[in-house]
Amino acid sequence: MIILLPPSETKREGGDATGLDLARLRFSSLTATRRGLLRELRAISRDEDASLKALKISPRQRAEVLRNREVMTSPTMPAIDRYTGVVFDALDSASLPERARSFAASHLVIQSALLGPIGAMDPIPAYRLSHDSKLPGVHLAKTWAPVAPLEIGAGDDLVLDFRSEAYVALSPLPSGANSWFLKVVTESDDGTVRALNHFNKKSKGLLTRTLLMHARDLATIDEVLAVARAAGHRMELGDPGELRLYVSKD
Repeated sequence: MIILLPPSETKREGGDATGLDLARLRFSSLTATRRGLLRELRAISRDEDASLKALKISPRQRAEVLRNREVMTSPTMPAIDRYTGVVFDALDSASLPERARSFAASHLVIQSALLGPIGAMDPIPAYRLSHDSKLPGVHLAKTWAPVAPLEIGAGDDLVLDFRSEAYVALSPLPSGANSWFLKVVTESDDGTVRALNHFNKKSKGLLTRTLLMHARDLATIDEVLAVARAAGHRMELGDPGELRLYVSKD
């Protein structure tokens, strides 16, 4: 089983006093692609104005440009601890017991715009690059779509795709993959079901935490549903290849 999460634009500061080592990242076949994107990111970071435009950030966020300039030498920490934001705040990696973190190391993958899919415990630096960033001469979707899905969805593993639609578009899984896309929805009193935006990130983080705390490899979607429901999540099958997680807006 693979749980596939989107990254977050916000990152925690600090880490170990070691630089990025691409050889320590999961999915080694992506090393050359990662190296090329890192080279382009560092190159544009020498031009602050061009970086602000490429990253679609304001002058008040100049610190992000410095992060990118030092991306190869700045401290690293496990990806699951590096990312912040709603999904990862709900996941609350710091409070996970060692058994759950060990399970995450082999079963949780995060889809980075810069590094592609990475393992939860892969040591990474703080950086800024989003799915819609515009590096000169680089089209992120065309860069990742041909290579990343070969690593994530090529085998027989059950893939629980908790990514946002933007990151699904960046690297869509191959047709025929044993994957299930999670849609977070709410149901009104008249039975109308509609997708949620504001609440979906927290719900995905909490569901991910449930699966990590369970810390057992699940082979079928029925097993996933059983674990989720036992933990109090209301989750059902939706359209083909889709899971629906029902949440209240209260």
